[in-house]
Amino acid sequence: MSAPDLRRLWVRLAQAAGLVAFGLLALFDFTASTADDRGMSALLLLLVPVGLAVATVPLWLPVHQPGSRRLPVAALALAAASLAVTAGVVLLSAGGGILIARTWGLAESAGLIGVVFVVSRWGAPRLAPWAAVAAGLAVAAMPLRVGTDNLLVIFGLLQALAAAGAAGVGLYLRVIAAGRARAIALVRAEQRAEFARDLHDFIAHHVTGIVVQAQGARFVAEQDPQRVIVALEQIERAGAETMASMRRMVGILRNPDAPPDAPLAPLAGVTELEPLLTGFNGAANAPARLHVDGDLTGLPVEVSTSAYRVVMEGLTNTRQHAPDARSVDVVVRRTPDWLLVRVADDGASPRTAPARGHGFGLIGLTERVRALGGTITAGPGVVGGWVLDAAFPLPAAVAR
Repeated sequence: MSAPDLRRLWVRLAQAAGLVAFGLLALFDFTASTADDRGMSALLLLLVPVGLAVATVPLWLPVHQPGSRRLPVAALALAAASLAVTAGVVLLSAGGGILIARTWGLAESAGLIGVVFVVSRWGAPRLAPWAAVAAGLAVAAMPLRVGTDNLLVIFGLLQALAAAGAAGVGLYLRVIAAGRARAIALVRAEQRAEFARDLHDFIAHHVTGIVVQAQGARFVAEQDPQRVIVALEQIERAGAETMASMRRMVGILRNPDAPPDAPLAPLAGVTELEPLLTGFNGAANAPARLHVDGDLTGLPVEVSTSAYRVVMEGLTNTRQHAPDARSVDVVVRRTPDWLLVRVADDGASPRTAPARGHGFGLIGLTERVRALGGTITAGPGVVGGWVLDAAFPLPAAVAR
């Protein structure tokens, strides 16, 4: 099971557990409110808190989008309704117009505390604090529906502390998520910068060759016209390849604020995998073996460099997270339409060890592979170990 699927499973389990607990509290409220027959007043005291409790479910149960504006607005309305009911019960009971409730509504209290959490975690920044404070006040005031004894006041303070704790947890998770989002954005920006450096080196290499061939053709035009035709054909091929790669790679560079003077790095593609594996074998206990199927020359530069980085990430993952691995297999296969890359080790499976390969390195690599129209997956192998797979589509002209 992949990490996203596992996270979704935990979310579903948490939602189911929340509904079960909420149902038990609602059952307790119902039982306490119907312990004896007190007429229409008792029925009113039962239905209003139950209705407010049910109204909290659409707020705390679903997974909301970050920065939701509807969530804090709905929370404010619900908190205002709860406070109004509490004020009405207190005023009418003080005047003798309505019976005192047997319970203030534990299900409603739990629901509002859940609302405080989700508003603090997902609500729009400008409205979330007001909604959380209002819901917290509603929770703190609810025990007053039963009476104003010191014990009930203490229960109100305890519920206020629970609401404050829920808000603190929500804010903590919000800060963690914001920090991770910033880190992911930085990784993606670095990937775009790598594309820019690759594009610079690739274009400089081919344009330099075009210029040299054009200069040579000019000098041999009179002595050997046939060589001029060959040179022009080479210039045409190099120019077409350069333009095709430039269109594909420039489409990925969507950040206009990227610094134009990023340091340059030499290109490394799938044809340079042997030195990469040699360096890995010199520092790792598990020997890495390279298996190549097909001709790896003539690949688009962005595909070749990205495949190289897939192998680099897979080897780095093995070195950091699988010290018990005994072997690593690197498989690169070229088909008419795809370049397939696999890095598999026989180290500890995530079923018995912490999950591997889900850090920012894999996030940035995923951004790079998907930008080229490819796919990438990482997870436990069928017979154990860890497998990193990537597939890159090849342009029709290159595939032929």
